[in-house]
Amino acid sequence: MRVRATAIIAGLIAVVSAAFLLPASTASAAPAGDAPHVRAAALEPSGPLIKGTLVDETDPQNPEPVEGVVITVEDEEGNEVGTETSNAEGFFEIEVPGSGTYTVIIDTDTLPEGRFLRNEDQVQSTATVMGFDKTVQFPIGPDTRQVAGLTEKILERAVTGVLFGLLLALAALGLSMIFGTTGLTNFAHGELVAFGAIVAYLLNVSGLPVIAAGAIAVVCSALFGWMQDLALWRRLRHRGTSLIAMMIVSIGMAISLRALYQYFIGGSRRVYSQYATPSPIFESLSLTLRDVIVMTFALAILVAVSIALQTTRTGKAMRAIADNPPLAASSGINVDRVVAVVWTGGAALAGLGGFLYALKFQLDYQLGLRLLLLIFAAVILGGLGTIWGAMFGALIISMFVELSTLVIPAELKYTGALGVLIVILLIRPQGLLNRAQRVG
Repeated sequence: MRVRATAIIAGLIAVVSAAFLLPASTASAAPAGDAPHVRAAALEPSGPLIKGTLVDETDPQNPEPVEGVVITVEDEEGNEVGTETSNAEGFFEIEVPGSGTYTVIIDTDTLPEGRFLRNEDQVQSTATVMGFDKTVQFPIGPDTRQVAGLTEKILERAVTGVLFGLLLALAALGLSMIFGTTGLTNFAHGELVAFGAIVAYLLNVSGLPVIAAGAIAVVCSALFGWMQDLALWRRLRHRGTSLIAMMIVSIGMAISLRALYQYFIGGSRRVYSQYATPSPIFESLSLTLRDVIVMTFALAILVAVSIALQTTRTGKAMRAIADNPPLAASSGINVDRVVAVVWTGGAALAGLGGFLYALKFQLDYQLGLRLLLLIFAAVILGGLGTIWGAMFGALIISMFVELSTLVIPAELKYTGALGVLIVILLIRPQGLLNRAQRVG
């Protein structure tokens, strides 16, 4: 058994090492004109970026990139920080020394003949950088946009909320399973979500089709979760380490993994090489075939896992351990084996959620950090340790996040969700669904 475990760990290390190392060699051999998202980590800028893409939207169905336009960035004192010319894809990026307020200026004299700014007075834009990359826009061409009515806006945000909620539910169910069985508040769970997205990305830029890369990433996530329990959490449990101490360990693990992710993929947002910009099948809802497939697949996985937790022997053993671990062990249940299954399944769900999320919303090294509090909010809102509570809470949180942008700025939408979490903790700390059904 120990030899087999060692072989599995060695295999996981080999797969993940290949995923992290191959893209660097591939990108370093790529020609200089390749898209910026396939650069080697060693070529990544050290500071935040001000970036954007110039496109002429005269024909909204076929926007044309605008090449050769000079963009200049100045600091608050008017000193030039950097200058860049848009490439063949209309993309530009300028590194800035750090946080601060910068002025981004477009040189209209370098616009190709027949191109013009939508707003001729908008030759500069103020960009406030808070340690992360900042995107600026200079709309080019006539304004052909159609202003959506309130009903269309509500429907569009509701669809996005359902999609986001299903992906959030995958991660939240995994966290609820681990908490219900072990009692561990795992602050590194967000990095398990990011792990699946990042491994899939690295395999994808190495040449694998995105679907194959995603499938391998889910398997790697499952093995990563199993290996965590085998090498760390099981040892801490057997030593009688308190849950508070284990929670602190998980915080340290989250910070370490986040730094590792940044080292390998850099600080910029990344996209997969396929399915990045599919055409909508419903224009008014901005709903694409990719989104429909992602929602259907995520829903099928959630239903299948929920049924398995309720009906299988392993699911019943998980619930028994969640209720009383010593009694479950005395009745013949192999607690360590069941907990290993929980870690494996929970990490696989998190990795799958991260991969599907990145298909829709892109990814960066801070993906897990951004989603972590929303995952906790979903689990606590629905009820810690409940089968349906994590999914129910995820849908409520995601719908609230998306629909709130109708009345508040999009930058504040996550604060509202966390406000709901605080209210629930004050009024009904056990969650909306209480603990009527426990996941293992």
